[in-house]
Amino acid sequence: MKTTAGAVLLMVVALCCTPLAWAAGKGPCERPERLRFSFVPQGSDGDQLSAMNPLLEELRTRLKMPVDVVAPTSYGAVIEGLLAGAVDVARLGPAAYVTARQGDTRITPFATLQQSEPNFAAQGGESSVYYSLLVTRQQGPYDSIPKLAGKVLALADPDSTSAALIPRHLFARQYQLQLERYFSRIGYAGNHEQSVLAVLNRHADAAFVASTNLSRMISEGKLAKRDLRVLWRSPPIPFDPFVYRGQLCADIRHTIRAVFLDHDTLRVKLTLANLRATRFVPASDADYQIIRVLP
Repeated sequence: MKTTAGAVLLMVVALCCTPLAWAAGKGPCERPERLRFSFVPQGSDGDQLSAMNPLLEELRTRLKMPVDVVAPTSYGAVIEGLLAGAVDVARLGPAAYVTARQGDTRITPFATLQQSEPNFAAQGGESSVYYSLLVTRQQGPYDSIPKLAGKVLALADPDSTSAALIPRHLFARQYQLQLERYFSRIGYAGNHEQSVLAVLNRHADAAFVASTNLSRMISEGKLAKRDLRVLWRSPPIPFDPFVYRGQLCADIRHTIRAVFLDHDTLRVKLTLANLRATRFVPASDADYQIIRVLP
C-alpha cells in the first residue's frame, strides 16, 4: 500500500507475520511481504514523509514489494519498532542508533546524509556533521549562560543526541552543572522545531536544538537567523544514520543500500533536494563511537 504525503500509515506488524528464507549456509533470514520504514520525529512528520516519498517509491520499484511508513510517535517508539521487528528500515538520530544497537547488534547503519550547511557550519562546503546549539531569543534578556540559571529549558526528546545527550554530558561537564538543578523546569517539546517555537513564543527561555534543523527552518522562512541568539555550540556530531535490521535477507539489504547510494537516480535526487542534502554517503557503526564514549 502506497503512502501519500498527506496520510501516514501507522502499522504494527508481529514478527510471526514475516516469512523466513534460508540464506546459503547461514541459517534463516527474513523476507517480509512489505518493507516498513520509519523515522525519528524532527519537525513536521508530513514534511519528512513528503521529502522521503520519491526514494520510498524507488525502493518499491527495485525491491518489487510494497513499502509502508510506520508513523513515529517518539524516538523511543522507532527504536522499539526496530527491536520488535515492526520496523525494517529507519532514520535514527546518532544517540537513538546507539541505544537501538545496544538492544540488537544486528541493527546496521548503511547510509547517512551529506549536507551543505548555510547558516551554522563552522566552515563552508559539504559536511556529514552537525552541532548542538543552545539558543535563546535575540531580543530577550538572556545573553549569557549564567543568566539562564533558574529559567525554563526546552529539549526535543529524551533520546535526541543534540537536544538531550550532548547537553546532559558535554555541556553539563563544561559548565560543571546538572541540567535539572540549573534550570527551574525542563520540558520535552517532541521535536527540534517545536523547541524553537517554544522559545520564540516565550513558553521556554532557551532550547538545545540541532544546527541542521534550525538552519532548515531559516531556509524555509519559518524564522530569521536574527530572531535567535546562539549561546553555545557543541563539537561536531556525526549525522543521522539510516539503518536496517540485520535479519533481512542479504539481497534485500544490498538493494536498500544500493538505492540510497545511487546518486544518478532521479527519485533519489528528488529526495536529496527535499532534504536539502547533497548526497547519501556510506555509514558504519564505527562512525558513532564518539556517542558511546560520552561520560
